[in-house]
Amino acid sequence: MIIFGTRGYLQQLAVLTMVCGWCGNPAAHTLRKRVTKFTLFFVPLFPFSTKYATQCTFCAGERQIPKEEAERLLVQARAGQDGNPYGTAPQQPGYAPGGGNPYQG
Repeated sequence: MIIFGTRGYLQQLAVLTMVCGWCGNPAAHTLRKRVTKFTLFFVPLFPFSTKYATQCTFCAGERQIPKEEAERLLVQARAGQDGNPYGTAPQQPGYAPGGGNPYQG
């Protein structure tokens, strides 16, 4: 008896701010990569399908995009956010979380 099948893996690559094609709102969009792998005895062996998509966080509208566009959006996101694909701002100099104001005398 041989047990085989497929398993999908979803990876969030970046969060981008774009105008949604579904609702028309400027909102955050997640750039995702879905890889489907062939499994044998529940062990993933090799990928046979890779798809990219963006999803609006406002209306949940999803759009499949080609690999080239996904790579372009990823480079654009990293360049616009100092290399951080998740959009968190770098820490400000002189700021200590929970430490109060360092400039008070």
